[in-house]
Amino acid sequence: MKIELPNQHRADAIAYLRRYFDENMPEPLGELPAGILLDFFLADIAPAIYNQGVTDAQTRITQRASDLEGELYIDEFQYWNQRNAGKRK
Repeated sequence: MKIELPNQHRADAIAYLRRYFDENMPEPLGELPAGILLDFFLADIAPAIYNQGVTDAQTRITQRASDLEGELYIDEFQYWNQRNAGKRK
């Protein structure tokens, strides 16, 4: 699966890369080189980050599903208990 950015996000990412180079590197980064660098990040680095996100989400879902009863359990037949608790006050 290829990771792609919507056009506006791509333009924003290129602008951020250029700004980073302007503020932190001795040489500025032009529009074309910034786009090429972004393509490299998306092709070679982004999949590792994406896969970690999928793993984290899967772990979280598994944890929540393993305690489904604890997460979603509702006590049954509580009408009389609640009604009697109200009368005692």
